[in-house]
Amino acid sequence: MSVGLDDIKAAAARIEGRVRRTPLLPAAPVHTPIVSDASLDLKLENLQVTGSFKARGAMSKLTSLSPDELRRGLITASGGNHGLGVAYAGWAAQAPATIYLPHSTPPAKADKLRAWGARVEVHGEVWDDANAEALRQAQAAGLTYVHPFADPVIIAGQGTMALEILADAPETDVLLVAIGGGGLIAGVATAAKALKPGITVIGIEPHGAPTHYESRKAGRLVELAAIQTEAGTLAPRRSEEINLELITRHVDDIVLVSDDDMRAAARWLWFELGIGAEMSGAAAIAALQAGAYRPPPGARVCAIVCGAGTDGLSPG
Repeated sequence: MSVGLDDIKAAAARIEGRVRRTPLLPAAPVHTPIVSDASLDLKLENLQVTGSFKARGAMSKLTSLSPDELRRGLITASGGNHGLGVAYAGWAAQAPATIYLPHSTPPAKADKLRAWGARVEVHGEVWDDANAEALRQAQAAGLTYVHPFADPVIIAGQGTMALEILADAPETDVLLVAIGGGGLIAGVATAAKALKPGITVIGIEPHGAPTHYESRKAGRLVELAAIQTEAGTLAPRRSEEINLELITRHVDDIVLVSDDDMRAAARWLWFELGIGAEMSGAAAIAALQAGAYRPPPGARVCAIVCGAGTDGLSPG
């Protein structure tokens, strides 16, 4: 299994009109800039339907399913955002959707899932636990399982974001992308490198969930012994081979940020620009603000604000 530019363009055609074409916003002018010798754009996926980029992948998957697969109903596991994407897709197709969440998921996300008509089940402490149960239930009940990050059709859907970024700002030199399971960065990096081979793609993970950072260092998939971050949407213990392969091929580097870094970045986004981003949504800004990544002088940088929320505004 793999994903190429043609797959991403096909996904873009299928989901057109079903998701939002989100704005690309210049960060300047601001009172407290976080890059002094580069320009910064923000891709505002926090304004995507359901509040995150996950609607892209979910709609890409939905439009690839047969009527029988839809009738059987959708099931997945999520830290919240992918579940919302699947719930939205189910609502749009009038297909039942069941979402398994770990106990670490904020209650507000469970409430939003129910508002989209999904059935919500809570199981385990982290996403991996919830996913194992979702897979068992999918097999037992004959439901259509929708993987949050290791499905090529999902990855292609997430990659449509890069088509928009480079159409709006073809001079972009650097993309900063948060990493959870790796579906977003796998799709975005694949599309971006195909369209502009010289572009730099930097991934960002929490210090407390360095899944791809450790896998990259080891040269193989690594399963973390524990998760120690409050950014639940960036916190699987293990990714999958398709994500590792695409990230290894197309992503230039992965850097780590702390939960406090992400909270500080979320506060910057809110107070400077009025953008409500969850901790994971602020991870790309955190990499700049904390100095985990320093862009070359004169570079045009695009940070993906991948999810809406208010957890980053809490004191922690």
